[in-house]
Amino acid sequence: MEQENNNLNEEKKDPLVEIIDPLLEWFEQNKRSFPWREVQQPYHVWISEIMLQQTRIEAVIEHYNRFMQELPDIGSLSRVSEERLLKLWEGLGYYSRAKNLKKAAQVIMEQYDGQMPRTYEQLITLAGIGEYTAGAIASFCFGEKVPAVDGNVLRVLARLTGDRENVLLPQTKKAAAARLRSIMPEQAGAFNEAIMELGETVCLPGGVPKCDICPLKGQCTAYRESLTAELPVRIKVMKRKTVHKTIFLLCSEDNRIAIEKRQDKGLLAGMYQLPNTDRSLSPDQADVHLREWGIEAEKGEYLGEAKHMFTHIDWIMRGYRFCIRQKNDRFIWVTKDELERAYALPTAFRVFLNRW
Repeated sequence: MEQENNNLNEEKKDPLVEIIDPLLEWFEQNKRSFPWREVQQPYHVWISEIMLQQTRIEAVIEHYNRFMQELPDIGSLSRVSEERLLKLWEGLGYYSRAKNLKKAAQVIMEQYDGQMPRTYEQLITLAGIGEYTAGAIASFCFGEKVPAVDGNVLRVLARLTGDRENVLLPQTKKAAAARLRSIMPEQAGAFNEAIMELGETVCLPGGVPKCDICPLKGQCTAYRESLTAELPVRIKVMKRKTVHKTIFLLCSEDNRIAIEKRQDKGLLAGMYQLPNTDRSLSPDQADVHLREWGIEAEKGEYLGEAKHMFTHIDWIMRGYRFCIRQKNDRFIWVTKDELERAYALPTAFRVFLNRW
């Protein structure tokens, strides 16, 4: 009877358990060195994970170091002014994430005595912390046996198992998380980091993974059946909106430019911007628009077009530079130093600043 039970358990064992040991061994030998990985403290992991969402690691390191130098702990984050916070976040995009960091920090100070919550269930209640980030913090820092499923993890799992489900669907991510939870080893944090690291450095997107150096190629369905170009399946179901805009670079005789603050709600809420309108204006139309703002200027210089992609919206922008005869009170007029030091200007507008 005992032998029969053992055989039954072997039959039920998820074949994915075979990846645990080789993956952990590979990670120990190949993991990259990052500032947040060296300390592995909850606050540092939290900030880095939010910054890393849809941003390249190379671009994050400088922002992370600057952020940590000025806001080294949860208390300082909870007290920072929104304007300064957005300036520190400048260049990372998705500014609502920075605002959620402060909201969550204030809750942590009030409800958790300034200490990062230690469990997945507590973490996920905080503003801006979703399933992935909660899983990352809980497993990396507190050893909780919960998965942290991001795009890298979904790609690795799809190729390992030959799964053709659309990885952009919530139910696919949910199924992946459930399966990983069922095989999660005691070294949960290292296991989660290892899968992500494999996806970032070896099991690359676009059908060009480095299978020759992959520690899991012996267990990989996509490698065995030459499916790496087909997996994972990604079918976008989201309709994107296109907005045409005209951007004005208004330069005064004392070498200042005009900026203004965006509304407190909506896209890029509370950020500063170059004056603009949601229409694509010809040079003559741009002249007329300036006069409607009560501004007299020399004939404008066309700066060309640029495109900026947000999550659901594409901006198609054309820019004009105008030399202003007299500043008015409609806008804030700033120097280059003031702009860099004190005002958070989204990346979408910065493409036109090279003509200042």
